[in-house]
Amino acid sequence: MDVMRLNDLPPREAALIRVIDWTALKAGEARRMRELGFDEGVRVETLHRGPMGMDPIACRVGRMTIALRRKTAAAVSVEPFPMAAE
Repeated sequence: MDVMRLNDLPPREAALIRVIDWTALKAGEARRMRELGFDEGVRVETLHRGPMGMDPIACRVGRMTIALRRKTAAAVSVEPFPMAAE
């Protein structure tokens, strides 16, 4: 199992969320992420990053595209899997 942080996931690569460090997030951020569908076992894909690899990071969760700060994405541990595995 090759686990990495969501902020390190290369663009256009899919992964499964393994663990979210809810304690690393502010209460409002954690609530928003839960409302948007972030949870263990959910498929996520990094779409692109801001200028020079900085904020924000655009991610797809389900059919939604969500912009996250790098610090927020760092609280999410993911396990990459090939796109063909869907």
